[in-house]
Amino acid sequence: MSDAIQVRGLRLWAHVGVLDFERRDGQWFELDLELGVDLSAAGRSDALGDTLDYSQLITALQQQARSLSCQTLEHYSERIFERIEELYGPVPVRIELRKCQAPVSGFDGVVAVRRSRHH
Repeated sequence: MSDAIQVRGLRLWAHVGVLDFERRDGQWFELDLELGVDLSAAGRSDALGDTLDYSQLITALQQQARSLSCQTLEHYSERIFERIEELYGPVPVRIELRKCQAPVSGFDGVVAVRRSRHH
C-alpha cells in the first residue's frame, strides 16, 4: 500500500462485549484505519470524485456502531470490513479497533485487534 487515506482516533459508541452490561449499556471504542488507494488522480485534479470520500465512511461507521450488538472485537472488526467494502469495493484496508476500557479487574490499559484485508 503506497498511497493511503488514514483515519485515526475515530471514537465509536457500540454495544460490544462478552458481559451482558457491555452489550446493554454500550461503551467507547476507538478505530484507526488505512485505505489503500491511488491518490495521484485526485492529486492532479483536486476533485473529490477522484478519491474515496472519507466523510461518507466516518458517517457510515458511526451509524453502524449505534445499531451493532455483538460479543467480540473480532466480530465487530469483521462488520467494519463489510461496511468499508459496501462503500468502496475490495480496497486494501488495515484497521486497529480498540476497546477503551476493558472490564478486567486491575487493568487500566487498552485491548485491541489489528487486521487487514485485500493486501
